Amino acid sequence: MEYIRNKEDKEGECVFCLKSKQKNDRDNLVLYRGPTSFILMNLYPYNNGHIMVCPYNHIETTKSLSNESMKEIMMLADKSMDIFRETMDAQGFNFGANIGISGGAGIADHIHFHVVPRWVGDTNFMPVLGHTKVMVDELTNTYDKLKIEFNKLK
Repeated sequence: MEYIRNKEDKEGECVFCLKSKQKNDRDNLVLYRGPTSFILMNLYPYNNGHIMVCPYNHIETTKSLSNESMKEIMMLADKSMDIFRETMDAQGFNFGANIGISGGAGIADHIHFHVVPRWVGDTNFMPVLGHTKVMVDELTNTYDKLKIEFNKLK
């Protein structure tokens, strides 16, 4: 409900464009800024450590990405997975993009790529029976742990 309410309050504003321009990275959960794209944590994560790699350009599809941006996004996704393996002992990943509203994109007009760390047994009975997810770490605690490693990408 928090996601739905916040989305309704900010109609017309692109959260990715706003966060890319603001300087308070910890408040905005921005972990890394590259030349053409940046990495931020998902405020409504599917799992602990869920991040998004997002181009600065406000575009909807992969066809609109420059070759430089596409290359950087893939490199950052790969490096992010390395960081998750090192800092959180991630055993696997979900990686991809939801393109368009019918494709499941919550923010359809600004393409972004999800990297979700996974562990054996991380999906248990809670989402099925309790209609809830268990997050084992608070967002800013995870941010602080990951930020140390993302700072090394520079």
